[in-house]
Amino acid sequence: MADSEIASENIRSQDREDLFPPAVLDLPVTVYSPESALRQPGKMLRDMSRDLWSSRDLAWRIFLRDTRAQHRQSLLGYFWILLPPLVQTAIWVFLNGSGILKIADTGIPYPVFVLIGTMLWSSFTDALRSPLDISNQSKPILARVNFPREAIILAGMGQVALNTAMRLLFVAMAIALFRITLPYTAFLFPIGVLTLWILGLSIGLLLTPLGLLYSDVGRGIGMVTTLWFYLTPVVYPPPTEFPASLLAKLNPVSPLLVTTRDWLTTGSTDQLVGFVVVSLGSLVLLFIAWILYRVSMPHLIVRMQT
Repeated sequence: MADSEIASENIRSQDREDLFPPAVLDLPVTVYSPESALRQPGKMLRDMSRDLWSSRDLAWRIFLRDTRAQHRQSLLGYFWILLPPLVQTAIWVFLNGSGILKIADTGIPYPVFVLIGTMLWSSFTDALRSPLDISNQSKPILARVNFPREAIILAGMGQVALNTAMRLLFVAMAIALFRITLPYTAFLFPIGVLTLWILGLSIGLLLTPLGLLYSDVGRGIGMVTTLWFYLTPVVYPPPTEFPASLLAKLNPVSPLLVTTRDWLTTGSTDQLVGFVVVSLGSLVLLFIAWILYRVSMPHLIVRMQT
């Protein structure tokens, strides 16, 4: 290299140091390439882990912002989180008490049975809808600012966790009111709630890229989950007669919800095998959905900007 070229390079290096402080110069450099990330799976996994870890603080800030904005102009505030499960519980208790429906023995007082079931179902559907809902709300930010997309997903799951925690307080009050003695399996209840979150999040994350392109997906989720509710033993015990028993076995939510409720109330583990199978499958599905989400988001963001 000629002396003039070396001198020119030293000047450019000195210019960078004068323009940018050392903290900025030490930041990692992001290189964008048209090549698919799937061609380098090792690097992609490292990037996924790094972005998930680095998005914690931003996710917390988004969670606080959205939580305050959601209830700022609401008269009932956080009570709206409790209202849907309470209304559903009241309706089903009335239908059963009036003789319109005949529900088989549930092993515990029916109001508590329904309240726990609707709470668990609401946690599942909240997790399912969360990725698409918060991605739609964050479209302006996604189109203008480059940040780890995992932050908005974590913020959405923060909302799900808050909603579930508030509902659990009401469930605890109902258990105390009806003087239900908790079995030794009650300490497994949080694990069951977590598996419902994972299943819901994996399905929701899988549908998010398509939902950002077509609003029909978001509307269809509401219709499907309404039908899904009646096919899941939320307000009635698991059916034992064909074909309802077959539908309950094919329904991935059934073993998770039934086992989680039984852990808290009766200690039964009749559907433990199905619980383990669905839980492991949900983890695999979540990982696949996460990869598809990362691969598709850059293309969707470009489309948002046009």
